[in-house]
This record gives sequence, C-alpha cells and structure tokens, in this order.
Amino acid sequence: MMDKLTDTHCHLYLEEFSNDGDEVIKRAKTAGVERFYLPNIDSSSIAAMLELESKYPGECFAMMGLHPCSVKENYRDELDIVSKWLTKRKFAGVGETGLDFYWDMSFEKQQYEAFHAQIDLAIQYHLPIVIHSRNSLQQCIDAVKSGQQGNLQGIFHCFSGSFEEAKQVIDLGFYLGIGGVVTYKNSGLTEVIKKAGLAHVVSETDAPYLTPVPLRGKRNESSYLKYVIEKLSAITGKSEDEVAEITTANACKIFNSSYVSQQQ
Repeated sequence: MMDKLTDTHCHLYLEEFSNDGDEVIKRAKTAGVERFYLPNIDSSSIAAMLELESKYPGECFAMMGLHPCSVKENYRDELDIVSKWLTKRKFAGVGETGLDFYWDMSFEKQQYEAFHAQIDLAIQYHLPIVIHSRNSLQQCIDAVKSGQQGNLQGIFHCFSGSFEEAKQVIDLGFYLGIGGVVTYKNSGLTEVIKKAGLAHVVSETDAPYLTPVPLRGKRNESSYLKYVIEKLSAITGKSEDEVAEITTANACKIFNSSYVSQQQ
C-alpha cells in the first residue's frame, strides 16, 4: 500500500456511487488515498457534494463552480448560485470550470464568459481553480494568461496535451492533473511526463470516468489511483512511494493547508 495519496479530482457524490459510496471510500483508504477533492458540476450537484463532504470531514473537500458542459441558456443564474455559495463558506477551490468544445459549440461565447467569471472569482477569493479543457486546451491556456495577475494557481484537470502545452501550463504556475489517461496506449503522455517530470504533476481519477488500464470500461473509483501512480513510477523511474510523496506534496501546495486545518 502506498501512503498519503490524494485524489485531486473525483465525483464521488454522483448517482454512480449511490449504492456503494461508503465502500468506495473505504477501498480508497485501504489503497492509501487520504484526501478526496470534489469538483462541482452545477446547481443540481451541490447538495449531494456537500452531503458527502459533511460525512467525511477532513477527507472530502468540496469545490464550487460551473462545468462548461452545464453552460446553457440559464448560465447567468448558475453563475449567481456559484457566487453566492462562495460568500457563504470556504471551499477548496473554484471548479470545475473551463471550456469543452467536444460535445457542443452552440454556447461557445457563454462558456468563455462563464470561464472568465470563475477565473475572477478564484482571484477574488484567493482560491485555486480547476480547469476542464476538452478540445480546448490552448484556448484555456490563453484565457488563464489573460486573467493571470500573478496570484492565480490551479490544475489543468485531465491534461492530455503536448510537452509544449505542458510547458505553457507550468510557466503559468499551474499543475498538470494526471489520471487514467496516462495508462492509455496512445495518449502521448509518457513522452510529456518524461520531459516535464513530476514537479508540476498531481494525481487524479475523475471517478467515475476515465478508468485506467487494466480496468478500462468499468466504473472508475479513487482506489484505482494506484494504477496512475504505478504508471508514473514506470515512466519516471522513481519508486511508487516517491511518486505518491511528490504528487501529494504538490496537491498540498495547491489546496493550501489552512483549508484542511479548518475542516478538521
């Protein structure tokens, strides 16, 4: 068992875990996962997310944000809900936000507006931001560049770009969220990690999505983070414990310890 793993991105509050959520967290703890960061999707997911956080204080940490795939006609109302929640209590970060040009381009302009609004909220509340960038990585990098005032930090969740794009992310002071995709044969991430190293990498699952090999096709869960760590170990030549230590230390830098201590 590896010690002190952090799953920086998992949706353990979703319906996919409604029948065995406690067992999923128990298995993850047995596998060494000590902290679970929960990105929000939209107003419909807030109650379940906060309930899970309340059930596992000091272990599950909620974020607040509007997912780009939830940016629809009512996106301004959704952003108002995000803003109001951020005034009510402390969250671990702003997210999941960003741009998604894979499924639907019809709300492209609104996605940009929502993303920039959430960048501003992250700066206002001194919170890290967690970025979804499917088919929009360079556009998300450019948006962060335009909003970066020197104190914005966060994670490019599910990073799957080139080394050149990774370097841009790192140069912005951001981290690469690496999950199950790194285990996929044609992901290209092996070469990126070989060049970039682990100094700006955090581990994640995106559970229940993006299950790593050898379990691809099944529901993902946080205990499967071990396959991500194993792959990163094989790529870098570092021991699994070293990889766990580095990625967890990076997560602690992003989600600063003051938040953790407040919740315990």
